[in-house]
Amino acid sequence: MRGFAGKILRVDLTSRKITVDQPAESFYRTYLGGAGFVSYFLLKEVPRGIDALDPRNKLILALGPMTGLAMPGATRDCVGAKSPLTGGYSKSEAGGFFPMALKKAGYDAIIVEGKADRPVYLRVTDQEVEIRDAAHLWGKTVLETQDAIAAETGDKAIRTAAIGPPGERLVRFACIMNDLREAVGRGGLGAVMGSKNLKAIAASGRWNPDVADPARIRALTQIMNKGFNDNPIGFANKLHERGTGGSAMMLAGNEIGNLPSYNFGVNFFDGTAKVTADAVLDTYGTGMDGCAACAVRCKKVVEIGEPWNVSKRNGGPEYESLASLGPTCGVDDLAHITKANELANLYGLDTISLGVSIGFAMECFENGILTTRDTAGIELKFGSAEAMLQMVELIAHRQGIGDLLAEGTMRAAEKLGRGAEALAMHVKGLEIPMHEPRVKQGLGVIYAVEAQGADHCAGMHDTAYMQDSPAFEHLRGMGATRPLPANDLSDEKIASQKAAHLWNLFLDSVVCCQFVPWSIDQLVEIVRAVTGWSYTTHEALKLGERIATLGRVFNIREGITSAQDSLPKRMFGPTRAGALKNGGIDPEKFRHAVRTFYGIMGWDEETGVPTHGKLVDLGIGWAAEELSAAAPATPLDGGVMA
Repeated sequence: MRGFAGKILRVDLTSRKITVDQPAESFYRTYLGGAGFVSYFLLKEVPRGIDALDPRNKLILALGPMTGLAMPGATRDCVGAKSPLTGGYSKSEAGGFFPMALKKAGYDAIIVEGKADRPVYLRVTDQEVEIRDAAHLWGKTVLETQDAIAAETGDKAIRTAAIGPPGERLVRFACIMNDLREAVGRGGLGAVMGSKNLKAIAASGRWNPDVADPARIRALTQIMNKGFNDNPIGFANKLHERGTGGSAMMLAGNEIGNLPSYNFGVNFFDGTAKVTADAVLDTYGTGMDGCAACAVRCKKVVEIGEPWNVSKRNGGPEYESLASLGPTCGVDDLAHITKANELANLYGLDTISLGVSIGFAMECFENGILTTRDTAGIELKFGSAEAMLQMVELIAHRQGIGDLLAEGTMRAAEKLGRGAEALAMHVKGLEIPMHEPRVKQGLGVIYAVEAQGADHCAGMHDTAYMQDSPAFEHLRGMGATRPLPANDLSDEKIASQKAAHLWNLFLDSVVCCQFVPWSIDQLVEIVRAVTGWSYTTHEALKLGERIATLGRVFNIREGITSAQDSLPKRMFGPTRAGALKNGGIDPEKFRHAVRTFYGIMGWDEETGVPTHGKLVDLGIGWAAEELSAAAPATPLDGGVMA
């Protein structure tokens, strides 16, 4: 095969057995890589009903046909497992240099199962695979772990995917950090890694994938390297200058209610201008950086001296971190936010779930559900930058009130009771990102129906597609209908959201960065040039549909049904101020939109269960056995969480 190593590494940490699978080429063409591999192996191999922290859960790191190529957006991995946060399907993607290092070690994926009897790390090269002792690394930050592994291996090219103390302590939204600042962020995959006593995977090698048409790959690379600034379907030029969270974006978002503030209760924040990407770079910025072989260079680099001691090695805050640790908590102190972001990277914490959990706790405090007796004297009020930063430390180490918040908002609210459930901003247990579903209502439907919960990378951001543009024309070629208002929930809007959803799942299988403005035709051409297959756009979108349906089947098998395809009750009412003070999603329109999505996906419109015919159509008829083992499906309820 071209473009692939043709090898999947399997590591059983319980028995310390290391084996290699060599799947047939037909398997690669059906599932391609990344999210395709993750979805297949989770449903095929993770036993039904186990706890996510059980040794039998599997941690799957998967690459794609682009990985390892020196072209923009091509150095990413997709990681998946049963989620300790949601109890269902979970995957997350990240870039950096580690994915390229793993491909150069000669593998397309790693499947880790079992649990080591003591802390270990996995060293993977093109010469050997070793399970090494990591007792001396346990308790260390991601930065300390990376430096220690590089020193003891003497390998200057080695790259790591590692966890920090939150992963070790099974914080349910702990993440895995590629290198030092690229987060495999969502769903608590770092806790799965910690439950296996696996501190890190370290990779290096010199193997290079062979491609079918190297001249075409070079030509496409040059087109993107020279032209991303002017590409009509993306905004890489703005990312190149300041990353995500620019002033224009955040200030405009604040005006229309799209900037979550005060735990999604207000959505208008007076201090927005103080916490934008422009403010970060003007105050603390030292430059921009990027992932391997990518010209876009969208990553902020910051540095702050005493007393904060923020190192430029640990990157800088992007939009999700700025908004979740800032306005969501009512905080406008940029130094505190930047330090909190650095700690999240050093420890390995998903900044979305982190900020939303802290904002939840602050609202609980202001409503008397939590008191200073619970917080060890901390005045956990909205706007307290010091309290926000204290919570980061307490959650990371599961100390005091941090032990409760480390469970995520869904479990914390269930334990607290007394109305806390209404303040927990999550879908299926996964905290809502910094994109307001009362503004981007089609994306809100994707939050509800997506297998892993509220994922802002899984659908179309409605505000960007309200008028004809090259970007919308790109989506039209995949099944989108016409530009519509952001708060539209018509059947046409849901058809467009389906198109965007399948496109994003294909991206996650290639595996390619969303910030590099490749069109679907270009990506299909890349797959052809890499593999030599006569790959088509039809196949690409079928793959997206296959992945969405496999995730759906996994969740149904695990007892997550249409009853969880919902949004928090707060999203169906107004905010206390700002543009949404008379807003809120219409619950009847929302329920209809969810049913419409089910129908156009080939799922039963009442229960959301994929039909037998759809499974056969997607080449996954084998998944019917998993559905037969599931509990009886329930019809779609009101679609509104308590």
